[in-house]
Amino acid sequence: MAAAGLGLQVRQFSTSVVRPVAKLIKPPIQVYGVEGRYATALFSAASKQKSLDKVEQELGRVASLIKDPKLSSIVLNPHVKRSIKQKTFSDALSKAKLSPITVNLINVLAENGRLTLTPDVITAFGKMMSAHRGEVTCTVTTAQALDEANLADLKVALNGFLAKGETIKLETKTDPSILGGMIVSIGDKYVDMSTKSKIQKLTKLIKET
Repeated sequence: MAAAGLGLQVRQFSTSVVRPVAKLIKPPIQVYGVEGRYATALFSAASKQKSLDKVEQELGRVASLIKDPKLSSIVLNPHVKRSIKQKTFSDALSKAKLSPITVNLINVLAENGRLTLTPDVITAFGKMMSAHRGEVTCTVTTAQALDEANLADLKVALNGFLAKGETIKLETKTDPSILGGMIVSIGDKYVDMSTKSKIQKLTKLIKET
């Protein structure tokens, strides 16, 4: 029953900014969860209006607004009345001069009591836009920050995973606990080449012999 209600909410959003009702334009990747369904509806609506890039930029501004402690203390507070949240956010959006499609997303989230999902919807939409541009997200974790030379060599190696027309969107992280080596996550592939992992495998092997 709840799933059916959510489906209706998302369809209402998808069709409220694009009329007459048209077929849903699916994003290049599927993001699961409630946030994924709202983001999918937004992607479809923005595609039909040829405003994907504009909406992505505006969602970046919305994300910045949410980070404001004064605004987030009201909008993301479960104890504040829905009507107060909606008015507070609406006033902030009016000052930001956002397009109707972006404002409509926030209004629908507010009306459905899901404003706390706003950051997750923005993240989901960002993933869809990365895939739309042919970007492949890659996260590399090392014990210490990589220097420019090693970073350049890594990018060359990672490009070997890409299909034609794809580009790497690289994110690097440091985690001293892995001791050395690196952990690479690219697309749906995950490779653990950390010293910590090797030690754990060796320890397990010794215990089993």
